[in-house]
Amino acid sequence: MIWNQYYAVLASKEVKKNHLYGVTRFGEKLVFYRTPEGKVACLNDRCCHRGASLCTGKLHNGHPQCPFHGFEYDSDGKVCFIPANGKSTPVPANFKVNSYVCKEKGGFIFVWYGDNKKAPAEVPYFEELLSGWRYAESHEVWAVHYTRAIENQLDVVHLPFVHKTTIGRGGKAVVNGPLVRWEGNRMTYYVDDVLDQGQRPLKAEEVPNFDQKYSLQLQMPNLWQNRIAPKIRVMAAFAPIDDEHTMIYIRFYQRVLRTPILGGLMVHLGNTADRVILHQDRRVVLTQLPKKSELQMGENLVQGDAPIIAFRLKRDALKKENAK
Repeated sequence: MIWNQYYAVLASKEVKKNHLYGVTRFGEKLVFYRTPEGKVACLNDRCCHRGASLCTGKLHNGHPQCPFHGFEYDSDGKVCFIPANGKSTPVPANFKVNSYVCKEKGGFIFVWYGDNKKAPAEVPYFEELLSGWRYAESHEVWAVHYTRAIENQLDVVHLPFVHKTTIGRGGKAVVNGPLVRWEGNRMTYYVDDVLDQGQRPLKAEEVPNFDQKYSLQLQMPNLWQNRIAPKIRVMAAFAPIDDEHTMIYIRFYQRVLRTPILGGLMVHLGNTADRVILHQDRRVVLTQLPKKSELQMGENLVQGDAPIIAFRLKRDALKKENAK
């Protein structure tokens, strides 16, 4: 994991009012809930008293209440009431659990994985998707590290083989470029796959107007979008569960059809198609070893792997820059 980063970890709709929601993210048991004001809060899911899971308890007066002995916690992770000690007894300062800074944006819940005091007010996101778009969403768990799941979406070489019955039809196996550009922590990569007629793949600088071709984007550390057309997008969040599991949220966005019924039908069909394509990927990605990717792994990469190499370099740089 990269320290001091906002990670999209849940869909906003998963954390409902008056309910505790327990999940594993970053290899840690976490409990999410909404305060009486509707703000999302996140705590370590282990009572500081006897280690019971808080998510199996309930919300009492807006506070997570441990099901074992009734300890209640505020959104900063501090115990605010110990029933066995009575209401008037002060709670010692060491009675607390870790809390996490949470933000909501674009229908996702983001958790700051790092030093809470360094958490920025703004969450990096694909701002253009925040208004005027309708989307449908689905999610599933893959038994791989989140880096492997992300790299699958950066892999522009695999289409005619993994997706030969869907988006890889046509057999365009030769990969020109790709052209990779960074703006801060956002990578845009441009794709030009062509038929093999005995030619060598062109370098990015040899392709005229490469930056006007089909493009996709990665927002570090775990968001991705496929800019299919001006009014059609596919977007995904790769939420790290642990070193060997990732929750993938996949969304189909459109602003072609504005009427609720037709627009809703279009995003539903689009998301269904996305899942078909995603499952074609899953069949292969689950076989990759090791389950986690790193900058140096003894692989023999090719020119078309430029987006993957760029991702690994950026991730390695961010890890070093934000080391604990």
